[in-house]
Amino acid sequence: MKTSVRNREGITIIDLQGKITIGEGDVMLRDAVHEAVAAGSSNIVLNMKKTSKMDSSGMGELIAAHEKVKASGGMLRLLNLPENILNVLGVTQLITVFDVFDDEDEAIASFK
Repeated sequence: MKTSVRNREGITIIDLQGKITIGEGDVMLRDAVHEAVAAGSSNIVLNMKKTSKMDSSGMGELIAAHEKVKASGGMLRLLNLPENILNVLGVTQLITVFDVFDDEDEAIASFK
């Protein structure tokens, strides 16, 4: 998996690309979120447009990321969820935990 970080209107956007699976992908997600929080980011968007797959380990890291950002006084949003990941979040009822957006402008505006 690859990550890249950018800022827009004071919001940190982490673009994820590839598989968020046990081993490398889940660790990269964890590290990206922890680094953003350590750098002072309180509001974070995970852009998952180019995420191809997520296993249970990736789901666990997604929940851990949500809790990490929340514990720092911030909010986490999910952006551009692929249909397969959206379906899994729906089946597991985790969709109720996250604020999910299909449009980056709307995700950014949701923090205001």
